[in-house]
Amino acid sequence: MLILNTRVVSGCTKTLVRSLNHSSRAMAKSKFEYVRQFETDDTCLRNCYIVVRLDGRNFHKFSEKHNFAKPNDNRALGLMTRSAQSVMEELEDVVIAYGQSDEFSFVFKRTSTWFKRRASKLMTHVASQFSSSYVFYWKEYFAEQPLLYPPGFDGRVVLYPSNRNLRDYLSWRQADCHVNNLYNTSFWTLIQKGGLTTIQAEERLKGTLAADKNEILFSDFDINYNNEPTLLRKGTTLIWEKRDEAVTKMVKLPNEEEQKEVTVTRGRKRVCPHHCDIIGDQFWEEHPDILERDDC
Repeated sequence: MLILNTRVVSGCTKTLVRSLNHSSRAMAKSKFEYVRQFETDDTCLRNCYIVVRLDGRNFHKFSEKHNFAKPNDNRALGLMTRSAQSVMEELEDVVIAYGQSDEFSFVFKRTSTWFKRRASKLMTHVASQFSSSYVFYWKEYFAEQPLLYPPGFDGRVVLYPSNRNLRDYLSWRQADCHVNNLYNTSFWTLIQKGGLTTIQAEERLKGTLAADKNEILFSDFDINYNNEPTLLRKGTTLIWEKRDEAVTKMVKLPNEEEQKEVTVTRGRKRVCPHHCDIIGDQFWEEHPDILERDDC
């Protein structure tokens, strides 16, 4: 009966299909479907930047078990960055990401409608993509070190209504990177080069300011902290950039019988890392397309 009816006028056919679909949906409902009413509305407020921040869960233990170098392990930092790139490649509405140590923040553009702006969907997708990428790319960075157990990352969602709020958030994370790295550099230098125990190193640094730590590094160990790699002092900022790339193609040229190899240059958007200051204005002036206008 249904097959015969599909041959009638198209308007009638569509009406029949819609009617059948509606009937099917009605039949699919059950008395248990009321439980959907318990779901909470976690739609993020419109016209706000959505920031999803991930932190490694119990990474102090994880780093010890996997023999991370102290105070910084470039393999671990590289793996974090590669995992964050994977998130941005999967979710193109992430316009900028910032990471340091065992954390990464992902900023969705203000007008994003991914997952209908549901916080739980955004957070779980970012966390799952990041975690699976961390495991997937592990061997590329830790060839000699087997992964002993799965890493864990917790996440949170925060909304920022203005460009200034967002920039202040990212500035806060970069300032935190500086504070933590200066302390860790001083702490492990006192242990590895100064011969102190962990307790003695803690006592030596107790109550010290940034200037005091810089003085300890310079006077006792001839280390100028400002000469440390910017990756460690500034963290990693990921943004989308258009880069030219050369591609070789087989092309049949006019008046030619056979195809020839031709190199073609084309622009392609890629996720690119930067290790620079994002607290000042220079970075934002050089990349004005990251932020949207506040009056949008």
